[in-house]
Amino acid sequence: MVNQSSPMGFLLLGFSEQPHLEKILFVVVLCSYLLTLLGNTLILLLSTLDPRLHSPMYFFLSNLSFLDLCFTTTCVPQMLLNLWGPTKTISFLGCFVQLFIFLALGTTECILLAVMAFDRYVAVCRPLHYATIVHPRLCWQLAAVAWVIGLVESVVQTPSTLHLPFCPHHQVDDFVCEVPALIRLSCGDTTYNEIQMAVASVFILVVPLSLILVSYGAIARAVLRIRSAKGRRKAFGTCSSHLIVVTLFYSSVIAVYLQPKNPYAQERGKFFGLFYAVGTPSLNPLIYTLRNKEVKRALKRLLWKEVEPT
Repeated sequence: MVNQSSPMGFLLLGFSEQPHLEKILFVVVLCSYLLTLLGNTLILLLSTLDPRLHSPMYFFLSNLSFLDLCFTTTCVPQMLLNLWGPTKTISFLGCFVQLFIFLALGTTECILLAVMAFDRYVAVCRPLHYATIVHPRLCWQLAAVAWVIGLVESVVQTPSTLHLPFCPHHQVDDFVCEVPALIRLSCGDTTYNEIQMAVASVFILVVPLSLILVSYGAIARAVLRIRSAKGRRKAFGTCSSHLIVVTLFYSSVIAVYLQPKNPYAQERGKFFGLFYAVGTPSLNPLIYTLRNKEVKRALKRLLWKEVEPT
């Protein structure tokens, strides 16, 4: 049975109605979190220490890895506490901080994935001009734009969400303080917040995803014009990892933020939310390392350097 919340806090119900599932999820989430920490830290180290990875692609990948580390650390420790024991409470301040960082980093990842698609478009469609177009200054500017948009989105949406008149029970039907769940908790008029979330979803989800699809449409046409099968495989190989990451992340986020209003969709949305908060950050390093020869070579060079006799 879930404990009662304090007037200044919330109850994160999560999967409390299925206690047997919580123990399984605790192990899954803990393993995924440890994998996230290990994999993304490794990518950050390789991108920093290996001069051969000092390129725009790995600059953006290191941004993604740092973002995933922060993203999961924002919610996973609280989630593990809730899954392990009967206490599901989170303070109002804790909820505010979690929502603010969760929104900022989630938005930043949406924009950053679109930026990475642009990088892959130039690499495949304009290879001779790649170094001129995607120069270091532009990389820093594009990364800064992604982080600033994420911050602005969170500054706008977090206060308006937490100023809603919440129902006295303060039971959030989710495992984190997230906008859709907090809107459902309100006992007042949520029209403004729903419009705000819909507009934000268009600009943060639909527009970047459309740009990604346009980029990959151009990439596909360019790849099909390559005559040799080896050349086509090489060109596609430079984009396949990013395309898999985009598919996993956007499909789960869209399932949470653009879902219909019914109990089945809400329950399903919790699993999709769990996946994009915990699953994708742990899978991203595996996708990029297992499918990327340069990263694997950099790892071998780092390990070989460590075991070399002095």
